[in-house]
Amino acid sequence: MSATGKAEFGRVMRVSSLALGYPDTQWRQALPLLHEAAAAMRGPARAHLRSFLDAIAAFTPAELQRAYVDTFDLRRRCCPYLTYYSSGDTRKRGMALLQFTSTYRMAGFELTGGELPDHLAVLCEFTGTMPEPGRDLFRRHRAGLELLRTALADATSPWLHVVDAIRAVLPEAAPRDLRRALDLARTGPPAEEVGLEPFAPPEYMGGHR
Repeated sequence: MSATGKAEFGRVMRVSSLALGYPDTQWRQALPLLHEAAAAMRGPARAHLRSFLDAIAAFTPAELQRAYVDTFDLRRRCCPYLTYYSSGDTRKRGMALLQFTSTYRMAGFELTGGELPDHLAVLCEFTGTMPEPGRDLFRRHRAGLELLRTALADATSPWLHVVDAIRAVLPEAAPRDLRRALDLARTGPPAEEVGLEPFAPPEYMGGHR
């Protein structure tokens, strides 16, 4: 990747991290920075982030906060925690979270704000400054990212455009990751209890690049 490409990659990741944050007053104060950063971008990620900014412009602050909660807190299919897709609510998820934490610690990256390390916004923030280990974590959890993208599309969520911006600067998803996403769509994540509803019907998985 060229120096220009690395700079663009980092910019997209950092802007996406900010865009995925809870839209409180502090977040809204940063909106001018989001607009400025998106305008300075090149390539398909710019169009996706512009679409996000255009979509949220139609919401009042209270409506946008409600939409965020409805999307990420009340919809299990739209879980922003990537290890949930691969490990579910099982003891194995602790080991998956430890993989994130260890990678961050080795890179000198400190978690702040009390968020779990597998939250997509946290991973984007990390990847914006540490591209190689960040891309490796994305690769390991690509099926979860693809399934999140599908769920956001089904919900007609404005945050779909942010995930598409992230996907635009990552390598294409490997066929095995798409197969894994299809399997998770049919069965739901692993669980130590039974009866989980599936994430989404397999026909929804047609929206990948």
